[in-house]
Amino acid sequence: MENREIARLLWETADLMEIAGEDSFRIRSYRNGATAVEGYPERIEDILGDPERKVTDIPGIGKGLSQVLSEIVERGSCDRRDHLLEKFPPTALEFLKIQGLGPKGIALIFEHYRVSTIDELERLCREQKLRVLPRMGAKLEEKVLRSISQYRQRTGRYLLSYAEGVAQELAAVFHEVRGVEAVTPAGSLRRGRETVGDLDLLVTGPNPTAALDRFIAYPSVEEVLSRGENKASAKVGREGLQVDVRALAPESFGAAMQYFTGSKDHNVAVRTRAVKMGFKLSEYGLYRVADDSKVAGETEAQIYEALGLGWIPPELRENSGEVEAAEQGTLPELVELQQIRGDLHMHTTETDGRATLAEMAEAGRAHGYEYIAITDHSKALAMANGLDEKRAVAFAAQVREINRGEIGIHVFSGLECDILKDGTLDLADDALAELDLVIASVHSHMNLEAPEMTDRLLRALECPHLRILGHPTGRILLHRDPFPFDFERVVAEAVRRGVWLEINASPERLDLSGTLVRTAKSKGARFTISTDAHHPKHLESMRYGVITARRGWLGPSDVMNTLPAKQFAAALQNRI
Repeated sequence: MENREIARLLWETADLMEIAGEDSFRIRSYRNGATAVEGYPERIEDILGDPERKVTDIPGIGKGLSQVLSEIVERGSCDRRDHLLEKFPPTALEFLKIQGLGPKGIALIFEHYRVSTIDELERLCREQKLRVLPRMGAKLEEKVLRSISQYRQRTGRYLLSYAEGVAQELAAVFHEVRGVEAVTPAGSLRRGRETVGDLDLLVTGPNPTAALDRFIAYPSVEEVLSRGENKASAKVGREGLQVDVRALAPESFGAAMQYFTGSKDHNVAVRTRAVKMGFKLSEYGLYRVADDSKVAGETEAQIYEALGLGWIPPELRENSGEVEAAEQGTLPELVELQQIRGDLHMHTTETDGRATLAEMAEAGRAHGYEYIAITDHSKALAMANGLDEKRAVAFAAQVREINRGEIGIHVFSGLECDILKDGTLDLADDALAELDLVIASVHSHMNLEAPEMTDRLLRALECPHLRILGHPTGRILLHRDPFPFDFERVVAEAVRRGVWLEINASPERLDLSGTLVRTAKSKGARFTISTDAHHPKHLESMRYGVITARRGWLGPSDVMNTLPAKQFAAALQNRI
């Protein structure tokens, strides 16, 4: 079992404990344990299986939690979680995904109405029965109804990072099969969508069908849905992700990649073009209708070239203008991962990170970066031990001293400063002035109405020291929807003031989305791509941010941290 899955179960247990009104100290221990497990570089399961090691050596894991971890690894749950799920409806964990409620609100609803399903919760809202409860009202009912609708749209979706992990795991298994030459993801994973509904894997080689037998016999397969001569489908893992594996002949690989990668609308547009040109296009190849002769199929480039189009990067295949651009030769040069020269958003043990400043700097250097920015939280996030003015100024001095040494990377002193409810920033201007880079982010009061949130963000942009607007919509994928505000108005003001927009590469955020990135680019916005790392291993998430930037049609010139260190430092000073 992977650390991320163990951490999720600990978070869920803590939420259930909060619904039950249990001791806050115990709840906090579970949450701290979840953070420790998720950020730990080694697999907890491997440590538990090693008699020479103790999981209690990990900071944040005590004797009690070590027993809980053993239970989770052994059977996928723990006694505390099981007991609470007996006390509350099985759907209690679903209720936690509905915005506006929270554990205390859910406990109140359970106490008064004994509802057990999302449908019953929806009925309560429509019958206006939520508003009679303490601390609830008509606006909350409306928000819960919207969230229920959005939750239903999200059900059955999986994070891009999760689907990628399953794909990598299965690819390693398939490569053990003699006769398998290539295993390639297609579908929404290859397009880089932030969430996926299922996973398509294309397997090629002299005898790729042998991979299908290995697939349906793989221990992680929970349910086999179908098994044919060239395709097998199954539910994989406890999360139940549907995986479709297709065995292909090498001469059809390109046609299959094109067919199974594009969105439905993209594929319709390409097939319609083929028909108008006297061709027919399928997963097996491009054929001339007049004599049924095969024109192309081995590579995608051949398919697009035969149709008079340039090769279209997978991230753009959403029928949002890419076919026309490919015809006219105006497809953009997209930013590449290797062009990123620094990571500008990361946290250390000064607040809620899991590594020291020196360790994060070394991790950045190991990634080949020229520079990083350390941006710990400000004091409003008390739970994260956020920095006050005195600590922020001392940190800036510490970074200046570090840069005098030979550490092989330049460190910019920074801060992720909270945007307070009224739009002011959490720290005084004179303290912010000591820092090289200030990111401003919303972490609280996300239930404001759109006009109030818009005014809040516009006021934050007035701060002369602000350089980056962090995770601008506040979304957490599959958990929390973006807060409402006038996006174009805020972007226009950010552009006017020379404030850059962050593409937060954390796979749980990917905020901004590709669609909003493209909208902002059209308004003249500039961007940074950063990981929001809380541990050195989180720097690996940069690729998800780059994928999202590509989905927003960004080139390297649109992304500020593609600049060399000296040019980036100048850009910080000149507010370009």
